[in-house]
Amino acid sequence: MHLLLLAPLLLWLLGITRAQVGPGVVTGNTAVHDPTMCKDSSGKYFVFSTGVGLEIRTSPDRVAFTFVGLVWPNGASWTDPFTLTSNGALWAPDCYYANGVFHLYYAASSFGSQNSAIFYATSSTGLPGSFTNHGLVTSTSSSNNYNAIDPNLLVDGSNWYLSLGSFWTGIKVESVSPSTGLSTSSVTSIAQRTANGGAIEASVIYKHGSFYYLFTSWDLCCRGTSSTYNIRVGRSVSPTSGFVDQAGVALTSGGGTLVLGTHGSIVGPGGQDLMDDADGPILVYHYYTSSGSFLGINRLDFSSGWPVVV
Repeated sequence: MHLLLLAPLLLWLLGITRAQVGPGVVTGNTAVHDPTMCKDSSGKYFVFSTGVGLEIRTSPDRVAFTFVGLVWPNGASWTDPFTLTSNGALWAPDCYYANGVFHLYYAASSFGSQNSAIFYATSSTGLPGSFTNHGLVTSTSSSNNYNAIDPNLLVDGSNWYLSLGSFWTGIKVESVSPSTGLSTSSVTSIAQRTANGGAIEASVIYKHGSFYYLFTSWDLCCRGTSSTYNIRVGRSVSPTSGFVDQAGVALTSGGGTLVLGTHGSIVGPGGQDLMDDADGPILVYHYYTSSGSFLGINRLDFSSGWPVVV
C-alpha cells in the first residue's frame, strides 16, 4: 500500500501502534506543498514547506506531524522584489542537517515568472524564528533561459552541489561553497523536456551506491485533483552530467523513468525530496485529494539499481 491517511483512533481500532506502522502512514497536520524533511541529532523530524514565511512541522516518529510555526515569522522583506508583494509565499525549501546545523535553501518568485531567486539560511534548532539568512545564492530574470527556483542540495564528501530549475531549458546544477553556502560556479544543464511545454522541475540529486540519481517532477502542479504531476528519475556516475533513464534515454533529451504517478485517490504526486533514515532511503512529496494538498512519505528500494516505491 503506497499511502494511507488514518486517524489515530482508527489505528487503535485496528490494533496498530505507531511503532508498528509502516512507511506511508502519516497523521496530524500534513497539509503541505513542496515538502523537504530532515532529522536532527535527537531524532526529531522536521518538514519545511512552501508558504508565507515557510512552514515548519515536526514529528517524533515520522508518522504524527504538528505545525509549529514559520521559518520567517516576521516576514522576509529581502524576497519581496521576487515575489512582487510584501511578505509573499516562499517556495520549495530544501533542508540538510549536519553537525548541529540546519541548512535551508528556498526560492522566491511568482507563477510563470523568471524573476526568481534562491536564498540560503541556517539554524541550530530548526525552530520558528531561529534562522539566520545568509543572502542570495543565485537569481534569474527574463534575460536568462532557465528559472532559479526549486533548489536542492547534494553534499558529496567535501563537495556541495545545488540543483535548480523549472520549465524553460530545464534543470541545472551548480557548485556551492561548503563554508558560505553560496554559489561558486555557473550552471550546467542536466535535464530538459520539450513535451508538455517543457514541464520539468523540483529536482533532487541523490547518491546511492555508485550512482547519482536525478529525480524530477513532470507535468502540471498546483491544480488540485486536476494536477498531472508525476515523479521521474534518471541516473549517472557523475552528479553534473550524463543522466539517463532506465531505457538509456538522456535526461537532457526528455528521458525519465516513472517512479510515482497518480494512483487511486492519490493525485499528482510531486515536489519531492529524499533523505536517508534508519530504514533506508525515504521519498517525501505532496499529493492532492479533493480536500487539498498533503504530505506523502514512502521508502524507496534500490535493490534493482533503480528506485521502487515500497
